[in-house]
Amino acid sequence: MKRILVIDDEVWLREMVHMALSQRGYKVIEAANGAVGVEAAARDIPDLILCDVNMDKMDGYATLSALQSKPNTRHIPFILMTGLAGPDGMRQGMELGADDYLPKPFTLERLYAAVDTRIKKAEEVQNTIRGKLDALRDSISLALPHEFKTPLNGILAFGQILAADPGSLQPEEIAEMGQTIYESGRRLERLVENFVINSQLEIMAADNSYAVTLQAKQTEARAAAAVIERATRIEASDARRAGDLVLNLASCAVPMYEDYLKKIVAEITQNAFKFSKSGTAVTVDLQEDSDMVTLTVGDAGAGFSTEKMREIGAYMQFDRKRNEQQGMGLGLSIVKRLTELHGGKLEIQSEPGRGSRVSIRLPKKRAA
Repeated sequence: MKRILVIDDEVWLREMVHMALSQRGYKVIEAANGAVGVEAAARDIPDLILCDVNMDKMDGYATLSALQSKPNTRHIPFILMTGLAGPDGMRQGMELGADDYLPKPFTLERLYAAVDTRIKKAEEVQNTIRGKLDALRDSISLALPHEFKTPLNGILAFGQILAADPGSLQPEEIAEMGQTIYESGRRLERLVENFVINSQLEIMAADNSYAVTLQAKQTEARAAAAVIERATRIEASDARRAGDLVLNLASCAVPMYEDYLKKIVAEITQNAFKFSKSGTAVTVDLQEDSDMVTLTVGDAGAGFSTEKMREIGAYMQFDRKRNEQQGMGLGLSIVKRLTELHGGKLEIQSEPGRGSRVSIRLPKKRAA
């Protein structure tokens, strides 16, 4: 049974709505003011909230803001009830996160229509989320065993040798085993990071409230250059090609959450090293103009065909059998989706045998 919270300081209206919705098969919870309503919502987590605008002490807008500030109540569908449903009031409510307005006085038919519509839309969102998570679980179940088992085999095998008979090993043998363990651990770390981010993106695709919060963040100029330099030097070191890295980083803010910027830089730089030969340059440029910030990573490696560039998607790799690269193909898919989440565009210029240039173009944030 769906639960609906009715917040209104007029007893007769609460009772009328309670009776009408109960006859419709809903379970109704009442709150006499906004403060009580916020507590009831946090305690009972209703499927829908109906809230009056004009209430003493805590009006409907303040109630909505309080609910939006709490992680466990911000996703509850919210309908404002008011006798003053003018454009300014409606705009204020929608900007705060209201899903609909129900002008007073209203008929039972209008009440039923508003409630049924919001309940149905909420169910559709939940079904979409469940479907995406089911698809994600299916993909994980197919790819996970191999991708986890391969690096774990190296860690366990060399760990067992080091623990069982370290005295019989030469220093260079210990160093080689340590390097293998480190590389395997890094591979597992990246795999887990990619799973987490991809899961977040799947959820945000169905419910964008978290995405809106992320889109407001940016990495300031000094931090952006440091994040990019640190991430690219780690990738160059892991590829044993520190001397091939060329950095050209302008001092500019990047309109993206710092952790996601680091992930994008790491993924496209790793690909550049993976698909190019030692001794050839991998260049990383950060530039800005009046409207855009552009991050570009270029190499002189294998390149991709036009057909392969169209295939960017989760769990897909470019010519896996021929190149024998590790990973599940999440990298470029995550880069593309994170870029688009921030209103940007992923551009790939590539030609087989002549290298690639991968650019992330992000629109600058405008001053409020």
